[in-house]
This record gives sequence, structure tokens and C-alpha cells, in this order.
Amino acid sequence: MQAQLHTLNNLFAQLGLPADDNAVESFIAAHRPLANGTALYRAPFWSDSQRAFLKEEIIEDADWAGVIDELNGRLR
Repeated sequence: MQAQLHTLNNLFAQLGLPADDNAVESFIAAHRPLANGTALYRAPFWSDSQRAFLKEEIIEDADWAGVIDELNGRLR
């Protein structure tokens, strides 16, 4: 069985954020740079539910972890 490949657009939709390419790029531009000492899920711009989702997916190295890492890198 092949694992589903998630994209940044899919991640933004999962987080309840506008998910078109322009919205994703605007979000990244508006929130970068994220301080190197701040874990992505601890960034102040997430809601509690978004924070919980990001933290759980990273800690469990779950299906979304790769694209969350990509977002993390783009925000640095």
C-alpha cells in the first residue's frame, strides 16, 4: 500500500487555512522568519487545535511529518 503524499496546500486545508498557492505563499511571507529556537508548533500564530495537530504529527513522525518539515524550513 502506498502512503499518501501530502502537499503544503493539503496541510493548509487540514489546518483550516486558505490553501491556494497564493494564500500559502502569503502566509509564509507574513510569518517568517520564525526564530530558530522556536519549535514550529509553538509559533504564536497557530490556534490551539492547529498547534496540537502539528505537535502530534511531528512527535509521532506521522503521515504529515514530511510536509510539516517542509513548512518549518520555509518559515526559517
